[in-house]
Amino acid sequence: MTTLNHYLSEKRSAVLAREALIDAGTAAPVALQATVSAEGRSGVRRIRIRDHQVISDSPPDFAGYNLGPSSPELQLGVLGSCVTHIFLIQAAHRQVPVESLAVEVSGKIDPRGGRPGYEDIPIYPHDIGYTVHLVSPAAKEDVDALFEAVEKTCPILNLLKHPQQIRAEIRHTRSVASAESAVGAERTEPVIS
Repeated sequence: MTTLNHYLSEKRSAVLAREALIDAGTAAPVALQATVSAEGRSGVRRIRIRDHQVISDSPPDFAGYNLGPSSPELQLGVLGSCVTHIFLIQAAHRQVPVESLAVEVSGKIDPRGGRPGYEDIPIYPHDIGYTVHLVSPAAKEDVDALFEAVEKTCPILNLLKHPQQIRAEIRHTRSVASAESAVGAERTEPVIS
C-alpha cells in the first residue's frame, strides 16, 4: 500500500514556494468564482468552477432525480475536503509523516426547520462535526500540534465557525430569450436550458 509521504514531500515544496511569495510581499488575493445554472425539466444544478463541473440534485422524495448530492451534502463534502487538504498542507509544512488520512463529516438538516412550532430548529445544516482518521508514526504531541494548526488555518472550517455578511443582488429579466442573451453576453459558453 502506498502512503501519502511521497505526496507530502511535493506538497512541502509548494508550501515553501507559496510562503516565499508571502514573505517577499508578492502574494495577492485570489478571486474565486462559481456559476450555477438550473436545467429545465429536471432542476439539476450544474456548478461550474474554473474548468470543472459538479452536478447537484435533490433526492427523489424532494422532486429530484438523485443525480448528485444536495447542496447541504456538498457543504459537508466541501468542509471535509478542506480539512483534509489543510491536514496535508500542515503535515508537509511540519514534516509530520502521514501514511493515510480520511475525514468523515456528519450533520443534520431538518425540513421542519423554522416552520410554525419548529422555530427553534435551524433551516440550515447543523450539529456538524468531523472525525479525522489519521495513520501516522508521529508522536502524539506532533499530531496534536498538527490538529491545532488545522483548526486554526482551515478556511472553510473557519468560515463556518465565523460566518460573514454575504453580498447579494438579483438581476431580473422578464423573458427567457432576453435572459439568455444577457447571460450569453457575460460568458462565452452557451446557456444550458
